[in-house]
Order: sequence, then C-alpha cells, then structure tokens
Amino acid sequence: MRVLLLNGSPHTKGCTATALEEMARVFEAQGVEMEQITVGNRAIRGCIACQFCKKNGKCVFDDLVNEIAPKFEAADGLVIGAPVYYGSPNGTLLSFLDRLFYSTAFSKHLKVGAAVVSCRRGGNTASFDVLNKYFTISAMPIASSTYWNQVHGFTAEDVKKDLEGLQTMRNLANNMTFLMRAIALGKERYGAPALEHDFFTSFPDGK
Repeated sequence: MRVLLLNGSPHTKGCTATALEEMARVFEAQGVEMEQITVGNRAIRGCIACQFCKKNGKCVFDDLVNEIAPKFEAADGLVIGAPVYYGSPNGTLLSFLDRLFYSTAFSKHLKVGAAVVSCRRGGNTASFDVLNKYFTISAMPIASSTYWNQVHGFTAEDVKKDLEGLQTMRNLANNMTFLMRAIALGKERYGAPALEHDFFTSFPDGK
C-alpha cells in the first residue's frame, strides 16, 4: 500500500504537519509506504479553465501540480491536510486541488481519501466538508475515524496537547490502512465495480 500525504499549510512543522505526522507513525508501523509533501508554501495559481490539460494530459502551468500528478496516480490513498483560513481551507491548497483533480485524466476510482483539518477554534467542519467533495466527485471512498478528522491548537505544541485529536488521527490512519487493503483484496477477488460515464447533463430545458 502507498499513501500520499499533502500538507496544505505553509508551515512544515506547524499544526497541520503535527496531525499528519501522527498518522505517518501509524502508517510506518503498518508497513504502508508514504510520501509527505508540503503544498502550502509553494506559489500555486488557480485554474484558468483553458482546457490545455484535456489536449495535453497535464496542466498548462508546469509546477507542483504536474510533479505530484504521477505520485497521486501511483498511490492507493491520499491524505489532504489543511489549516482553516476564514472558515475554509487555505486558498493555495484549494487552487492546487482544483488543478490537480481537474487536469489528471487517470481514474481515481477506489483510491481512498482522507481529509484532515486544523484550526485554533472554529471552521473545522466546514473545511472538512470542502475537502471531502474532491473525493466524492471522483468515486474515492472516504476514510473516517472516531471523530471528525480534526485537531485544535494555535501552535504545534498546542496540537500535541489535543489528545483526542491525536487519537482521532491514529484511528484514521488505522482505518485508512484497513480500507485500502480491503479494497485491494476485493478488487482481486471480485473486480472493481463498473462505472457509467454515458451522461453529462448540463440542465437542459427538457425539450
């Protein structure tokens, strides 16, 4: 099993990174291969809807998005960690995810997704919902835990005191590992479920 962990925070040793590190320790103990990449400290612009990717198989902006795309394709699971900015994931991460998911033509079907969010006080569940939408539009099963996947704190040291939050991260990593393995076994025994792609309804007038 292979997992890609994306830190959407600009801080490599901050609150979000602390939550992801708690998961990483579980993945390591379970023998899961993983790679952690910091996204939030990079200059990432948003999608301009130019459709270059549809013709060329990659984004027109040749940056971290195109670099991570093959790593995402090879992964069995994707963990997206985000700090909360004004009740939503930070803009750099959202611009990155918009372009990563839109510009990659490979199937994401049955790759396991997990969203992790970090804030001082509020906005976690709203940000959690935003991140999960990338998974659910891509036919990716979502790994859950014993609480919403969140930690609280203003500093990394604060997060280390959030014992329930860290427990949630460990349970999330264990559940994600089990789910990835179960899907692999199911695909081997039964094959992957078929997906239909025949219809693309843009709200016609019905005539």
